[in-house]
Amino acid sequence: MSNRNLGFTARLVELFVDSRLSLLLLLAAVAAGAAGLTLTPREEEPQIIVPMVDVFTQYPGATPADVERNVVIPLENLLRGLPGVEHIYSHAREGSALVSVRFTVGYNREQALVDTFTRIDAYRDRAPAGVTGWVVRPVDVDDVPILTLALSGSDLTTPQLRRIAEELVDELSAVEDAAMAHIIGGQPETLEVVADLAALEARRITLVELADALAINNQEQVVGRLRRSGQTLRVAAGSFLHSIEDVEQVVVAVRSGRAVHLRDVAEVRRGPSDVDNYTRLAFGPAAAQVGLIAARGVELGERPAITIAIAKRRGANAVRVTDQLLERVELSRGSILPSDLLVTVTRNDGNTANEKVNELVGHILVAILTVVLVLVIGLGWREALVVAIAVPVTFSVALFMDLVVGYTINRVTLFSLVLSLGLLVDDPIVDVENIHRHFKLGRRSARDAVIFAVNEVRPPLIMATLTVIVSFLPMFFITGMMGPYMAPMPFNIGVVMLTSLVVALTVTPWAALRLLRYPHANAASPDDATGDLDAAADNWMGRLYQRVVRFFLVAPRRVWLFLALVGVFFLGSVSLAGLGIVPLKMLPFADQNRMQLVIDAPEGTTLEDTDALVRELSAFLRTVPEVTYVTSYVGLASAHDFVGLVRHSFLRSGDEVGDLRFGLLPKEERAMQSHAIALRLRPELERIAARHGSQLTLVEVPPGPPVLQTIVAEVTAPAGSTWEEQVATARDVRAFFASIPGLVDIDWWVPETPSSPRVTIDRDLAGSRGIAIQDAVRTLALALGRPSTTDVLEPGERNPTPLTLLLPLATRSRVGDLLALPLSFSDTGRPLRLGAVAQASSQPLHLPITRKDLERVVFVTADTAGISPADAVFALQAAEKAAPLPRGYAMNLSGEGEWKITIDVFRDLGLAFAAALAGIYILLVGQTGSLAVPLVMMVAIPITAIGIFPGFWLINAVSEGRVGSYANPTYFTATAMIGMIALAGIVVRNSVILVDFIEVLRKRGASVADAVLGAGAVRLRPIVLTAATSLLGIWVMALDPVFSGLAWSFIFGILASTSFTLVVVPLIYWLLNRSKDSLDA
Repeated sequence: MSNRNLGFTARLVELFVDSRLSLLLLLAAVAAGAAGLTLTPREEEPQIIVPMVDVFTQYPGATPADVERNVVIPLENLLRGLPGVEHIYSHAREGSALVSVRFTVGYNREQALVDTFTRIDAYRDRAPAGVTGWVVRPVDVDDVPILTLALSGSDLTTPQLRRIAEELVDELSAVEDAAMAHIIGGQPETLEVVADLAALEARRITLVELADALAINNQEQVVGRLRRSGQTLRVAAGSFLHSIEDVEQVVVAVRSGRAVHLRDVAEVRRGPSDVDNYTRLAFGPAAAQVGLIAARGVELGERPAITIAIAKRRGANAVRVTDQLLERVELSRGSILPSDLLVTVTRNDGNTANEKVNELVGHILVAILTVVLVLVIGLGWREALVVAIAVPVTFSVALFMDLVVGYTINRVTLFSLVLSLGLLVDDPIVDVENIHRHFKLGRRSARDAVIFAVNEVRPPLIMATLTVIVSFLPMFFITGMMGPYMAPMPFNIGVVMLTSLVVALTVTPWAALRLLRYPHANAASPDDATGDLDAAADNWMGRLYQRVVRFFLVAPRRVWLFLALVGVFFLGSVSLAGLGIVPLKMLPFADQNRMQLVIDAPEGTTLEDTDALVRELSAFLRTVPEVTYVTSYVGLASAHDFVGLVRHSFLRSGDEVGDLRFGLLPKEERAMQSHAIALRLRPELERIAARHGSQLTLVEVPPGPPVLQTIVAEVTAPAGSTWEEQVATARDVRAFFASIPGLVDIDWWVPETPSSPRVTIDRDLAGSRGIAIQDAVRTLALALGRPSTTDVLEPGERNPTPLTLLLPLATRSRVGDLLALPLSFSDTGRPLRLGAVAQASSQPLHLPITRKDLERVVFVTADTAGISPADAVFALQAAEKAAPLPRGYAMNLSGEGEWKITIDVFRDLGLAFAAALAGIYILLVGQTGSLAVPLVMMVAIPITAIGIFPGFWLINAVSEGRVGSYANPTYFTATAMIGMIALAGIVVRNSVILVDFIEVLRKRGASVADAVLGAGAVRLRPIVLTAATSLLGIWVMALDPVFSGLAWSFIFGILASTSFTLVVVPLIYWLLNRSKDSLDA
């Protein structure tokens, strides 16, 4: 073959065919892939950066309305002008405020924090004088713990466990990439100064004087410098308290010339602080199956436990960090950790990520073997080997590029490789099949045949590859949290397709020349179409195909009838989604190994009552066969995850708060997916919570971006309305929620406010008696043990020991006893009691005020069970229409929650789909030079719907899952929509290859009909093979709960599109061009 006749691609093919550059390219790609696989950090999900900053303030004594007016609104106006701010959420309570600033996804975290700090600093001097306790705290995804350890022991008390935990935290903090670590649960050991009121009164000493005496006698500091003899010496004075004896010897007063020591008026005792939380660990029936208790023979019952939660540094490999932390735990046994201490791993995101990665790698290997087997059957083992070479090369380049651009190895990056497996072999398949065909024709030498065959299909394959890339490219522009979550997919598929194209130009021809057998040569004319048309009918598939298409070509009426029937099928298929027959949902349910129960008892519930509820729930969970462990938290929150970060669950505390986290068997060892288990457990869990009059929320870890809740209604009010009126309207909205079957975990951000004691001090009366209100308030706080008076620096202790002054429990349990506290003494020793200047009453607390984006909002939330979120939203809208809210009030269902993300993502995906179609059309117009031919090629795109929506309907019709009274269907999710977008480029690829060869045959002298029949028959095998490899390459993902929607879209869409495209596209092409010639009788 003369070089003068070669184009650029043919010269490139010739260069690699005649040299060893292909071998070097193979080696370089595999080395890059090994580096990417070993050096790239691993995690379960892509990391989504949503910068948030919380601003906390204290405004003692102020009502929520005062806090809103004087603190919250000025802060909102101050912060809303910051660059990148998306939303501002505020919460005004009695005496405090929280303002949360959420920035746009991907905004620079450091810049967000610096900007917020700067604005707050500029405002502090203008804030009301009573506003104190400013705290500006970033809320960062890197603060989410990746490892949680539960420390328990049958003979260890909670204070002992906490001391061990403190030692272990210091040890674990030495791990290089470990970040923030904190201890959850238990009470730190304290020294309590229990005042003897009778002894204090006998010596005319008040609680305030006692507390001040402790504080002023526990000081040590450098007071200055002394210069002498040419030296400068620092002078220190004072002394800290170091022991119980030191505390007991403190002189608190002098009476009648004699010193009154603290031991004379109070008892100093060591012990835990007042119990304000309970944390426990229990084991379920499956604990031994996963090795949690087999080695130690631990009883399944509950035991006190302390949780250690450790996060990792930004960008660190979660797998390596957790391995190092657990290794450090094992090294601590016998030194820090006593022999009877049990350390239970209750969360290991590194191990979870590694398991997910390994599972997907296994899926990739299975998919590769399946694809190779198909190729062996369809082409032969030599041809299959040539095609299979492309797989490790392209995957290696993709993994290396992930490392270069900063993506991690996670569920999405690996799934994109699985998705691209069937695509990356398309170019080599078409190459090899065409080389095989030219070898069989025998018109040229083996070398020239390889170059000619590759060059013949290269223009349509380049265009087809670009159409696939263009179909995925718009996914880069998805907004919100789904954007960075899905971004690795278009990136990896783009890299894979470009690499596959390079491999098809370089490695595939080189390998084909050396591995494929060249039978013979003859003198047939290279430019004669007769040989191609004869070869088209040389196999049974080609003959069958020509027989089917010829049936329509002989009667144009049959063509029009067939196309009309296809149109009816398309409209009917799309209507399945529009009519709700195919259920829609934004995110599928992940099959996770852990779940969470969030308990909210009514305001005013005692810690013991909440504990009783949590114990009953824990006892039930311990009867569930799949449960491995249960950790219980009463009075405080558990270690938060990404969902808790978004919902701010880490701020939950109080006697009415409960939290349970429980683990399940690995999914390979249980028959039901975690969502089905949740549906199975829900009725009994709800019954237990209802018996205690409490709110329960069952939290499943989502596979994608977390949300406030599945369904969120924002109830807003007209100007001039009161907060109480807005809350009353929100109560009506909550009634709407309760009327919809399938809406569960219904809640709102308005706590019930029972009456509570309030001590009101008469300002005039107190002033006339010489009593400062501050002293009266402080006396009450000290009597109740809040706050700690000072610290004791005990030798050998890692942390200072809090020293707390308080009264015996019996004298601080009734308001009447508190009113008898002395505030001062007269010269004759007569006490002035608190009741003389104050009176007690019972008053309801003021309702907290919530705001979003500078207006008052009441949030009403719910989850769905057995129904689609879309159906729930439509039902709520119908309920509101039937019973409209008062004029000016509104119920917005698209401002937060999964429904908002659903609207945003499907909008973005729809726009992406439209952009992909426009991009594909522009590419095809540029390639063909025609405005009509590209439309013919793109007919295959809507045909995919004929397979997709009936396919989802068929899955639910054949295997409609029900768990108890709840439906458990297969949803058409955002991942399924992504599958539709992906198919746009893939199915057009087949049309491009088919129509291009029709044009080639026409240029070689064939009639339109003959070209249609011949091209379809010749390209039938590579099209069927590429469709088969795409299907079988992704079938393993049909069992994955997260990406099964995409897999099913892919499978059903390709089946329908390939079947119809091979007939519809040639027929439409023939209709548009049949006037140029007629069918040769």
